[in-house]
Amino acid sequence: MSNTKKDSITALIMATVAMAVSFMVWASISPVANQIAVSFDLSASQKSLLIATPVLLGSIMRIPMGILSDRLGGKKVYIGTMIFIILPLIFVPMVQSFPLLILLALLLGMAGTTFAIAISYVSAWFPPEKQGLILGIAGMGNIGNALAGLIIPQINSNLGFDWIYYSLIIALIIIILLFATLAKEMPISSEKKTLKQQLSVVKDKNTWFLSLFYFLTFGSFVALSNYLPSFMSDQFLMNPVNAGLVSAAFAAVATLMRPVGGVVADKMNPTKLLSGLFICVILFALGMAVLLENYVIFTTCIFLTALAVGLGNGVVFKMVPMVSKGNTGAVTGFVGAAGGLGGFFPPLVLGAVKESTGSFALGFVFLGIFACICLIVVWMVYIRPKMSEQKI
Repeated sequence: MSNTKKDSITALIMATVAMAVSFMVWASISPVANQIAVSFDLSASQKSLLIATPVLLGSIMRIPMGILSDRLGGKKVYIGTMIFIILPLIFVPMVQSFPLLILLALLLGMAGTTFAIAISYVSAWFPPEKQGLILGIAGMGNIGNALAGLIIPQINSNLGFDWIYYSLIIALIIIILLFATLAKEMPISSEKKTLKQQLSVVKDKNTWFLSLFYFLTFGSFVALSNYLPSFMSDQFLMNPVNAGLVSAAFAAVATLMRPVGGVVADKMNPTKLLSGLFICVILFALGMAVLLENYVIFTTCIFLTALAVGLGNGVVFKMVPMVSKGNTGAVTGFVGAAGGLGGFFPPLVLGAVKESTGSFALGFVFLGIFACICLIVVWMVYIRPKMSEQKI
């Protein structure tokens, strides 16, 4: 194996593993949110705010962190980001006030920016014809959400709350040392685009449409992965370990379906495929709203939703080079940020709905309505015009 090929594979492995650990940090609040809510005497809305807060910074900072990675080098930015998120991890076990806890949760959100850093870092190592497969593999770092739901309740049950964050610190230190030792800095292009050129994608309507779709698909993945531990405990009185297992399974299904969505979109019309997936989300969301009290039907619908949004994540990213060939990297960053932001609002809505109506049902109705809006947009913007062209 040549040194260049070995370096590129090492870069891919380290970036993916580092993202998985970082995403565990990003999702570390939600599996123990109920315990924190009891300790701080939080309302349903306050608990939802706590769960949603890490998503906020992890979303809006994806664009600048991706640009920074392109300019300075992904290895430097990756290691610097992981060192930074150790700081709030140190203080979470010590916190005594809710406002300070919210601040620390916000800072933990920087862990979510590693998606943009990983994409920038990994893509620099591989030729264009391999980008689809390679970025699909790197995207598997999202499995960190599932690992958080699986492992964190176990650590909490066996070692105690504080050791959740001590364990994550140890894991990050190990990854930082391995990354620094084994991986090389990415090749940085001499043809650097100006910030104005990189931000010009906001003028392209396709950027906004893809962001809308990813707001639904990836936003649902993040929101439900984070909110399910709390939801399953509140709605079905599940213990934290079992609620974490449901969340982990949801995140795992959605993550594993992502590359499948990209592969299927290669063989089918991606816009028609996306419209079919939006119809599925509408049906599953309404099923969850109407049959919320039925555990078997609800869990069936939630896993079918994981299947649909996971496939949708892969399809949306497959559409990026189709509609924006000249500025794929910048569009990817913008769409990724929108998707992450899509994970911020649903927990807030679900918490507010539960507090005001006594039930989560209306929250899932809102999910169905939003999926319906996305269905109308994809039909009117991408499918219907092509059908008219074919008739002519």
